[in-house]
Amino acid sequence: MREEEQIRQALHSMLEEAMQRLEELSGAAFASKVNVVWNSRMRSTAGRAFWPEAKVELNPKLISISLEEVRRTLLHELAHILAYHRCGRIRIAPHGVEWQIACADLGIPGERATHSLPLPRRSQQKKWRYSCPSCGEGVDRVRQMKRYVACYSCCQKFNGGKYDKKFLLVSEQIV
Repeated sequence: MREEEQIRQALHSMLEEAMQRLEELSGAAFASKVNVVWNSRMRSTAGRAFWPEAKVELNPKLISISLEEVRRTLLHELAHILAYHRCGRIRIAPHGVEWQIACADLGIPGERATHSLPLPRRSQQKKWRYSCPSCGEGVDRVRQMKRYVACYSCCQKFNGGKYDKKFLLVSEQIV
């Protein structure tokens, strides 16, 4: 029980430090809107950020990896919210320049978009195969496509990049 209490205190101080830094960068009004929660349904994702709700979800499995990973993931997700806050209604790339600047401001310069943590990966069986009648190239998918899709490379090569029915992908169910 003592170790659990130390972890709880470390997480609390980590969150306070991160929120204080966020307040310094964007003001108390914005920082007070940010909500950080644990999501026990997360499997392979370390964390997620939701804008404009200003909500961060963290995977509780990070605690068993290391408290430093919790801190890094928290700052990574807060950088998303900070970047969107700074840009307002302008659409930005999730891990673009604005996010990288926010990461540096929060103390994690050079942060990568993906992680290599020992979290379980989910693999789904592909049930549908789509292939081009012209070139034979294909792609396997988990779900069936709802719209008509043509082979991009054949449309580029033979029709100036415009859609053409003769390159419509043909589907077949993989058993």
